[in-house]
Amino acid sequence: MEDEVPCKDVVPVENGSHEENVPLKTVVLASGNPVKARATERGFQRVFPQQTFKLVTVSVPSGVPDQPFGDAETLLGAENRAVAAEGEITRADFWVGLEGGIADQQGEHGNEMLAFAWVAVRSRSQVGKSRTATLVLPPAVADLVRQGHELGEADDMVFGRSNSKQQEGAVGLLTDGVIDRAGLYEPAVVLALIPFLNPRLYGG
Repeated sequence: MEDEVPCKDVVPVENGSHEENVPLKTVVLASGNPVKARATERGFQRVFPQQTFKLVTVSVPSGVPDQPFGDAETLLGAENRAVAAEGEITRADFWVGLEGGIADQQGEHGNEMLAFAWVAVRSRSQVGKSRTATLVLPPAVADLVRQGHELGEADDMVFGRSNSKQQEGAVGLLTDGVIDRAGLYEPAVVLALIPFLNPRLYGG
């Protein structure tokens, strides 16, 4: 099922002297998560401030485990979502997949678990992708994830929250709201749109 997320119908023209209607472009997001919707909308509006967008969400499979592990699997999940979204809704201009993942690394005091996400954006002529910033999860959360819980579930258990993955997410809980999950994702959306700003440099 498709759910429309309201976007601005009128945006300022470049000279700032008045407003006018501009051609509407449709962005299909392969998730119904409102956090991902906010990040996607804000990212597109920052990169293309003179463009009007309609954001439509659709639920599609990622083709990877519910809790992706490692860069390759997480990126694949984002790319699979964008491709599947295009298959579900073909009449659009952009298709976007966001996938959160985890990875282990050896730290000073033993094994550490990292959290991050990948963003994949497609159009009919171009593709772009970018990874978010990374944070180290606290051991209590990491232990629950290693026991088989998804990161969002582990966050809820440790912090006594409910459905935090559709709110501030792990990064918001750990930074006391200085950076929330949408704020973590938004710059990666912007970076994933670089090839669309520079198509000649990226073969589009």
